[in-house]
Amino acid sequence: MNYEKTPAGHLAAFVTILIWGTTFISTKVLLRSFSPVEILFIRFIIGYLALWMVCPGNLVLDSRKQEYLFAAAGLCGITMYYLLENIALTFTLASNVGVIISIAPFFTAILNCLFLGGSRPGKRFFTGFLLAMAGICFISFGSSAALSINPVGDVLAVAAAVIWAVYSTLTKKISALGYGTIQTTRRTFFYGILFMVPAILIMDFHVTLDRIINPLNLCNLLFLGLGASALCFVTWNLAVKLLGSVRTSVYIYMVPVITTVSSAIILKEPVTITAVCGILLTLAGLFLSERRS
Repeated sequence: MNYEKTPAGHLAAFVTILIWGTTFISTKVLLRSFSPVEILFIRFIIGYLALWMVCPGNLVLDSRKQEYLFAAAGLCGITMYYLLENIALTFTLASNVGVIISIAPFFTAILNCLFLGGSRPGKRFFTGFLLAMAGICFISFGSSAALSINPVGDVLAVAAAVIWAVYSTLTKKISALGYGTIQTTRRTFFYGILFMVPAILIMDFHVTLDRIINPLNLCNLLFLGLGASALCFVTWNLAVKLLGSVRTSVYIYMVPVITTVSSAIILKEPVTITAVCGILLTLAGLFLSERRS
């Protein structure tokens, strides 16, 4: 690893998680006017067009095998992950989904070891993982009465975590091809949107122009499309390229922390002592998992 690039990788991962951790506010506002699949499709269309404007050149791949790699990344990281997460939210509590999704770094470490020839995670990684999970549970308990068991929704959330780990692994393989990060992200978005079309035909999708041009809706859609999609997927893929899939994925532990802090600042939601303890435990788990010595 080039250690000169490590700070840039950490910065890219942190910026990504900082934005992703606040997207729930925009999504919460948009759910008053749009269905989950409508929000998903619109945000990635905006993100795809934005990436075309920033980097309009065509990406010419060396082989059909590489094309399959991008198609798999789009299917996993865009279509399947977000659909599984959104469907899970209809069956179980948001707190359940938030905790379960945060185990993605565990699956990423396993897949990295099995398919990318990475080293087996050490005691520090697993100790950090346990600390982070304890902290995330504290955060969840601090914002709701208790976690409840909803088998269908919880299983779907676990599936989403596994799918994100697969996406992170595929992203690492794509970064090794040597293409530009913006172009590879745009290619992934293309396949994600393409595989989203069958879901649009099956699910409730009736977007009207008046809902989109509503100032509040438009601002939130642009934030999700330009920030959470176009920018964040580029910075996430860049972080994976510089740090590796495992070290980047542990930043997912911070999503509940950012969500809790941003809800307190923006929505004025109270933060309990339990949640503060959870934040500290989660950050301790993140730093411990990141340390190599």
